[in-house]
Amino acid sequence: MSVSIGLFYGSSTCYTEMAGEKIGEWINNRYAGCVSLHNIADQPLSLMVQYDFLILGIPTWDYGELQEDWETHWDELDRIDFTGKQVAVYGLGDQVGYPEWFQDALGYLWAKVKNQGATMVGAWPNEGYTFDESKALSEDQSQFVGLALDDENQLDLTNDYIERWCQQICAEFGLE
Repeated sequence: MSVSIGLFYGSSTCYTEMAGEKIGEWINNRYAGCVSLHNIADQPLSLMVQYDFLILGIPTWDYGELQEDWETHWDELDRIDFTGKQVAVYGLGDQVGYPEWFQDALGYLWAKVKNQGATMVGAWPNEGYTFDESKALSEDQSQFVGLALDDENQLDLTNDYIERWCQQICAEFGLE
């Protein structure tokens, strides 16, 4: 099977990048190096059109704000046709320091890409988190629209969450 997955992330403090590297490593170990990582600070979003499967990573900053690399390229997403692409998203946030805005950027990115025609996969349970509000919750509020990581307060759970989510999205991508 020849599969190509593009993993695009923006990362100011390296945590989103490190999560992306772990996701890429987990999938690459099982599917012969099919994931290519792209830091959007120095690689164009236009590369997304080369992939049928995408994984996008974004941290939420301060009071529900986009990370600066995503903010800089935000309007470029409107020029990408995601029709026919399966997309999974992951985010990093701080549920203790910013409980009213936990994972908001994850929700913004999910909505932006979905509105451009993507088939979204990778919804994640919201149990085990303590927060007040989030723009990254599903319509019925029962789950996050993608993998929600909190390396500030739940670093000990990150590796397990990544492994479980990678198994899930690979199945949803039809790789299993």
